[in-house]
Amino acid sequence: MSFDYDLFVIGGGSGGVRAARVAAGENSAKVALAEEDRYGGTCVIRGCVPKKLMVFASEFSGTMQDAQAYGWHVKPGALDWNTFHGKLVAELDRLEGVYRNILKNNGVESFDQRAHVVDAHTVELADGTRKTAKHILIATGGHPVVPEFPGSDLAITSNEIFHLEKLPESILIVGGGYIASEFAGIMNGMGVKTTQFYRGAQILRGFDEEARGLICEEMRQNGIDVRLGTNVLEMTKDGDKIRVKATDGTEDQFDVVMYATGRAPNADNLGLEAVGVERGRKGEIVVDEYSQTGVPSIYAIGDVTDRVNLTPVAIREGMAFVETVFKANPTPVDHELIPTAIFTQPEFGTVGLSEEDAAAQEPVEVYATSFKPMQKAFAGGTQRVLMKLIVSQATRKVLGCHIVAPGAGEMIQLAGIAVKMGATKEDFDRTVAVHPVMAEELVTMRQPVRTA
Repeated sequence: MSFDYDLFVIGGGSGGVRAARVAAGENSAKVALAEEDRYGGTCVIRGCVPKKLMVFASEFSGTMQDAQAYGWHVKPGALDWNTFHGKLVAELDRLEGVYRNILKNNGVESFDQRAHVVDAHTVELADGTRKTAKHILIATGGHPVVPEFPGSDLAITSNEIFHLEKLPESILIVGGGYIASEFAGIMNGMGVKTTQFYRGAQILRGFDEEARGLICEEMRQNGIDVRLGTNVLEMTKDGDKIRVKATDGTEDQFDVVMYATGRAPNADNLGLEAVGVERGRKGEIVVDEYSQTGVPSIYAIGDVTDRVNLTPVAIREGMAFVETVFKANPTPVDHELIPTAIFTQPEFGTVGLSEEDAAAQEPVEVYATSFKPMQKAFAGGTQRVLMKLIVSQATRKVLGCHIVAPGAGEMIQLAGIAVKMGATKEDFDRTVAVHPVMAEELVTMRQPVRTA
């Protein structure tokens, strides 16, 4: 049977574009891609890229104070949101153009409309056109979800936070994950009076407890009103403000309320159930280690599969899919020991197991140090950083590395290579320290602070 295409990709985010580009460019496959919204997906358009630019913008308020302490005659001012936002929008437009050109230059045919699956080898576009393909790849990503409660329609999500008409005077951010915690730091740094509610006992659930505790403490020191064990009961409009009644008995007014309490896969209305593609409890597409669904010709990658919802992971999954399907080299996706950075303020870099998870698995030694970094201490700051290694008593392998410090994301990328290779504590010890830098502590900790 002949098909219109070798591969039809639904979704133009990082994972879908990478798979389409490599299948077409390196393997000369005939490829088409359909995207109903903007090319680049969550990461480029309403996620990591604009968020990191906002982090950069928000950090200058602290830099100004440090500069004064170092002897620079600078006067802190307020952020001009319109200037920053105009440049942000222009940059996102530029990046979307880059993604479109990548597809075009590799010979991928693009359709700027929604597509859904009709059968194992057919997709239908929004205009009713049907296309056939030997393989179908679904890479439709996910979206933020606001739970339903009285007044929940007054909340915005991370999608809208990038496009505020003006910077609010006050904001409530609800959630304790990395998106909520990152935006609390961003808004606070931009001069917005920032409150964060989280119903749990500590923010950043699932990460190392000591690291989470330090980050929360530092966020409070920076002026963020972090209220743990607190949730919203109801919200009402009160003139230009939003009145929020909370479970801790308080009632406050905010200009903006942003919810970052969870995301859901974009897998509805794709025709999956009709062709027999299984979906999981959260609506995610169920796939095997090769990203293949129960329908052999249909694959899925990225956040729509709800495995590890990170952009570089979606890209890896796209590459593994091409290896498996177009290079006859079955390649399972490796989700082990993924280094990641959380752009809270302070920044958090982590790879491997938390102290709690490692100790539940086997006897471990914990090497940790917390100190004031030279740059901040000189300026009279009280900020602390944390360097932490979790080491197996039996094999001496470093099972986890956790860094809370400025530039932690850059550090963890390199530490992640060592941990992924199976480096032991002695391998770290044999490495000469780079002085004076914060990261030298990773190779100079001689005695464990505790065993677990």
